Amino acid sequence: MKQQIPNNAIRQVLILATIIALGIVLFNQLKTLIPAFLGAYTLYVLLRKWMFILMGKYKWKKSLSAALLMLLSFLIILLPIFLVANMLTTKVAFFMEHSQEVLGSIQSFVEKIEAQYKIQILTSANLEKVTAWGGNTLPKILGATFDTLTTIVIMYFILYFMLVDGRKMESNFYDWVPLKDENTLLLRKELNSMVYSNAIGIPLIAILQGIVGLIGYLILGVDEPWFWFVITCITSMLPVLGAAIAYIPVSLLFFANGHNGKGLIMLIYGLGIIGTVDNLFRFIVLKRLGDVHPLITGFGVIIGVGLFGFIGLIFGPILISLFLVLIKIYANEFNIEKRGEGSPR
Repeated sequence: MKQQIPNNAIRQVLILATIIALGIVLFNQLKTLIPAFLGAYTLYVLLRKWMFILMGKYKWKKSLSAALLMLLSFLIILLPIFLVANMLTTKVAFFMEHSQEVLGSIQSFVEKIEAQYKIQILTSANLEKVTAWGGNTLPKILGATFDTLTTIVIMYFILYFMLVDGRKMESNFYDWVPLKDENTLLLRKELNSMVYSNAIGIPLIAILQGIVGLIGYLILGVDEPWFWFVITCITSMLPVLGAAIAYIPVSLLFFANGHNGKGLIMLIYGLGIIGTVDNLFRFIVLKRLGDVHPLITGFGVIIGVGLFGFIGLIFGPILISLFLVLIKIYANEFNIEKRGEGSPR
């Protein structure tokens, strides 16, 4: 006799297939909002405790509590970013107004290097490449700026509803996730721990590295040391090159002005001190905040920036940690035990 497939199994497969198909459609249409959602979730994890304190201890209304916390987060987190953007915009405007003088200085510096080391840099091919790069990069920067502002607006829109309906949202999370309660708690704990450690740790490391750089800038008499402090803080959060994007140009400026000794010292200080303390701070701070291995942070930042943009600095390491946690949950969920060294394979 042919075994008949149970009706419940057929219904379950059809419903799951429908859910997956709709999920794919919704994801494709809303994937541009992923950075906004991730940013909202990051702020929710940081503000959740204070939201419950205002509502429980001080009996504030949900909407008022959410509005106050959103305003404070904007002032503490986003206002400095806007001030930095304004500072950089001022520098770009100065460059545009004095472009001929700046380009003349750069050209004389390059010609000096060419004469000293018998190399040719200012070839027509190189100039064409630089011009093409500038023409392609400027529209991207303007587009990224507009996208960032849009993302911030949508992020706060999502954050408001997360804060107001926080308890209900968390309750639904426990009900809907098809895992044992202990594994659901483990997943939530690991996610929140990683968000907290990266959201606090990465900016803190950037500021500490910027301070170390500022000390060197002040000692060597760098022009506008606070501007370069800001640049060091920003670039130290970027993968691979990091703060070298800041201190190498400073060193080159010294060489261009004939201060070869200061240029060499700046280069040695940057590579030996600024670069080293980054690894030291990263190991100590992230290990203390969330027991995060430096390799997870390093590879996570590279992956995250490519996937999510700037917010990927936080969520890239979380992706790797989440992958490792899910492996642990899978083993626990389906009772997969480790084999002993002497057990048969």
